[in-house]
Amino acid sequence: MSDEPVITPKRFIAGAVCPACSEMDSIKMWNVDGVPHRECVQCGYADTLDERGNSVAKELPTRVNVSALTPKKPADPKIKAVQFFPNPKLKKHDD
Repeated sequence: MSDEPVITPKRFIAGAVCPACSEMDSIKMWNVDGVPHRECVQCGYADTLDERGNSVAKELPTRVNVSALTPKKPADPKIKAVQFFPNPKLKKHDD
């Protein structure tokens, strides 16, 4: 057996309104391995639906999931770390 996903043909949904641009009759839907997807041909909005027909939120970009994708910048040799030490002459005296 092949491991290729089963994709149904894309079809327009009559009367469907795009959640992004509110354009009617511009949504096309299709299934990939039984998971419904939709896309607006007017504005390009696309998302995936869950089993109840609700939109599945995409993962928000955070420092945890984006840092692995972005290449790390090399350290600038002109920038040096500075460490501050407390000045013993500025100690508070308890009276």
